[in-house]
Amino acid sequence: MIIELDLQSELPIYTQLVNQIIEGIASGQLQLGEPLPSVRSLASDVGVNLHTVNKAYTLLKQEGYIQVHRQRGVVVHPDGMPPVTESFSDKQHGELRPIIAEAICRGMDKAQILGIVEGLYNEITQKREGN
Repeated sequence: MIIELDLQSELPIYTQLVNQIIEGIASGQLQLGEPLPSVRSLASDVGVNLHTVNKAYTLLKQEGYIQVHRQRGVVVHPDGMPPVTESFSDKQHGELRPIIAEAICRGMDKAQILGIVEGLYNEITQKREGN
C-alpha cells in the first residue's frame, strides 16, 4: 500500500496517515495480521517526523485497528476490526453532519450527496474485490 500525504492540506499529517491505513484495511489492500512498517521506517519512507507516525499508530491502536507486538512489530489487528458501537455511530454522525450541511448550503440535493457516498463506498469496496 502506498501512502500519499498532502503536505499543503489543513488535515494534520497524522490524521492523513490514520485515514489512509483505515482505507487500506477497508479496501483489502491491508489484510488482517499483515505487518505494517515500523514507526522509524514509515517516517523515513514518507518523509515525516517519528512522532507523527507514532501518534497515528497510537490512535489506530486505541481504536482497535492495529496491534503492537514485541516480536512481530506493528500489525493490522489479526482478530478482526472493531465493531460498530453507539459511540462510533455518534462519532460518524457528528463528523458527517457539518459536511452534509455545507453541501446543502452550496446547493447539493439529497441525490447528489447520496451519490457521492455510494460512489466512495463502491470505490473502496471494489479495491477489495479486485485483490
